[in-house]
Amino acid sequence: MQILRAANYKVMPWKNGLGSTTEIAIFPADAKLDDFDWRVSMAMVTSDGPFSSFPGINRTLLVIDGAGIDLNVDGCAPVRIDRNTIHSFPGDQQTSATLIDGSITDLNVMSRRGIVSQHVRRINVMKHRDFIVSAQTFLFVEHGTATIRSASTVDRLSAHDALLVERGSTPVTIESHATARAVIIEFGR
Repeated sequence: MQILRAANYKVMPWKNGLGSTTEIAIFPADAKLDDFDWRVSMAMVTSDGPFSSFPGINRTLLVIDGAGIDLNVDGCAPVRIDRNTIHSFPGDQQTSATLIDGSITDLNVMSRRGIVSQHVRRINVMKHRDFIVSAQTFLFVEHGTATIRSASTVDRLSAHDALLVERGSTPVTIESHATARAVIIEFGR
């Protein structure tokens, strides 16, 4: 179990140079933008514009702050992504976004097609929730705070902190005294 703190994330330019992103985690740990198996990042989007192209990559996008965006992927009808939407699309298709009402912060999950699959969902944590870890699992605290318990550790995660749990690890419990919202990402092989 590895705790990732928001204060330690790496800020880097977007691949297309039109903004910056905060890289939360990448696998393998020494991978670059052209050879990762999976990657989780967060970006503030302040204007309409094109997305970077990622050949061979599947992407999933969530809005974690702000009203949302209308996403245009390769000539398909626009898809509205707001704070309750999770949307997946191919990272190698021409993609652009139009802001709905001001800036947003998004969470971007990417995985290499044919190598890693990804399943992304949101959960509200009230009291506690138990998880059996059957895949490499990434937990991101979207809002609020959560306490993470395993057989050997107890850690507190604040908003935008994360937890990476390897497949086959002991069960994990997530607790919150108020309602916390988290994103659970399971990476399969």
